[in-house]
Amino acid sequence: MMLLGSSRTVRGFTLIEVLVALAIVALALLAGLRAAGQLGENTRALNIRTMALWSADNRLAEIRLSGAQPVVGTRNFPCPQADQVFECEERVTQTPNPFFVRVEVSVFDNAARNQELAMLSTVVGRARQ
Repeated sequence: MMLLGSSRTVRGFTLIEVLVALAIVALALLAGLRAAGQLGENTRALNIRTMALWSADNRLAEIRLSGAQPVVGTRNFPCPQADQVFECEERVTQTPNPFFVRVEVSVFDNAARNQELAMLSTVVGRARQ
């Protein structure tokens, strides 16, 4: 565009260029929001798995501190941790050495029983006499 009486042209952005720039900024903001949301979900899942590991570790500590060898078999029991309600499954099996048993504790979310959140195992010996 030429101004009357001037040899300078006026330059600026067209409406299309402004709209394209706004679309690019909007896409970048949406990607940032999605990443922040995913980060929040991952943090919550990690928190739940950590509490599940604590529940399993607590049960194994109880067994070790009791001093008695657990009975061979499987049993289920609630094992809440903080505000989470978990279901624990304890499996006690024989080992080749009759003085030891293997103890596995699996932790499941009460709502989704088919999803194992954590599993810890140890070998427990017969109590000393």
